[in-house]
Amino acid sequence: MKTIFILMDSLNRHHMNAYGAGWIKTPNLDRLVKRGVVFDNHYCGSLPCMPARRELMTGRLNFLEAPWGPVEPWDDCLPVELRRQKGTYSHMVTDHYHYFHSGGEAYHTLFDTWEFERGQEGDVWHPLVKHPETPVFKGKNRRAYWVNRKFHDPEKEEDYPTPRCFIEGIEFLKNNHLEDNWHLHLEVFDPHEPFVCPKKYLDMYDDVWDNRYHFDWPPYAPVTEEAEAVEHARKRYAAVLTMADVWLGKLLDKMDELDLWKDTVVVLTTDHGHLLGEHGYWAKNYMFDYQELVHIPLVVCTPETAFCGRRISALTAAVDMMPTLMELHGASIPENVQGRSLLHLLKKDEAHHDAVLYGYFGKDINMYDGRYTYCRQPVEDSAVYHHTAMPRAFSDFVKRDKLAAAETGVFLKSCHGIPHYRIKTKSHKHMHAPNFNPIYDISVDPGQKNPIRDAPLEWMLEKKLRELLKRYDAPECQYERTGL
Repeated sequence: MKTIFILMDSLNRHHMNAYGAGWIKTPNLDRLVKRGVVFDNHYCGSLPCMPARRELMTGRLNFLEAPWGPVEPWDDCLPVELRRQKGTYSHMVTDHYHYFHSGGEAYHTLFDTWEFERGQEGDVWHPLVKHPETPVFKGKNRRAYWVNRKFHDPEKEEDYPTPRCFIEGIEFLKNNHLEDNWHLHLEVFDPHEPFVCPKKYLDMYDDVWDNRYHFDWPPYAPVTEEAEAVEHARKRYAAVLTMADVWLGKLLDKMDELDLWKDTVVVLTTDHGHLLGEHGYWAKNYMFDYQELVHIPLVVCTPETAFCGRRISALTAAVDMMPTLMELHGASIPENVQGRSLLHLLKKDEAHHDAVLYGYFGKDINMYDGRYTYCRQPVEDSAVYHHTAMPRAFSDFVKRDKLAAAETGVFLKSCHGIPHYRIKTKSHKHMHAPNFNPIYDISVDPGQKNPIRDAPLEWMLEKKLRELLKRYDAPECQYERTGL
């Protein structure tokens, strides 16, 4: 078996033609969809970037136990298990620089080999002592972003990391298409912000922004910019997605040329969505976890052409990716894996999950049961515990005072008896949170405009939430901090 797992960061489901967008120029995503099976009710679990990737590697929810951080020594990870059980060769190609900065330790070394393409977002790559010149801008732009811009031609596609990732993926196929039993993890940062690409792609969307200020990286904050700026950002997102699509097409062309479809499974998905002004917000992380953020795309292409063009309505989740790839390679699923293989759904669209959980560490716990979303907010001033034997955070080690105050012991059922830290952290609600736990009926209110306050309904959803927390081995603090 050969498997290719394509991960595109921040790929909005509602910007894909397969899910009704209609205006996005992505003929190669459309081509992949036509060949594959489309999952209509697929959800992420742990957000944002690194929590999502740990989940994809392990098949376990981790936002109930830890924030952004490294692979833990007790994690049973996909490439390692494939190699141990089946001798599967795995290779990573990525431009996702968080794997190589603080808080991303031990992910890429899971693979037999790996290739890192430099220069995305805040990747501290090119050395430049002098502060780079910057135009008047609004948004989140970082110093490394301006430095990296000085060292590439903005009109040359091969100077962008995402095209280079696809070039490396094509190289892997050329060198290994005659071999069997390999797994290619091909991950591109685009269409994640900043939304930068050659002008020819912007021209496809008639972007007429007057450059009153530089704006290609919207802030992680409520929208205060004028309508023209919102339109400009959306067109830039679409243009970056179109560039990524062109290079995806080159990979698909190589698969055609090498006749790889006959014995290769291709999976394409994302880690989470990204708000581009919807609900009055930019980006992710701080606001309510809207459907645009958590309801994500999934396309699976198998050699069985009878499956082409099918759509799956079953409720599925990101935790299912790891066991699906394990089963494709004939490997056994480790005991601590919480996801379920999706392969049975390719043959019959039937029940899978009865409900899914999703959220951020220390923020709300959200549930979706196929009809209702339920947001259980933390109690005021409540605590949550970060469990780790690798105390690295987004930019450095966890602060010394927090580590000095941490407990040590064996606190998680899944840790194989390995002692670790339990670090006390404050809970927090989402921005503009109401004074109740919002419920939405997605069947009649997909845009989540009208929250429901219904005590009997909340009691029913609360009961289900308790059941899922137990099923997913939630630490005791998750019950306490949410008043359960």
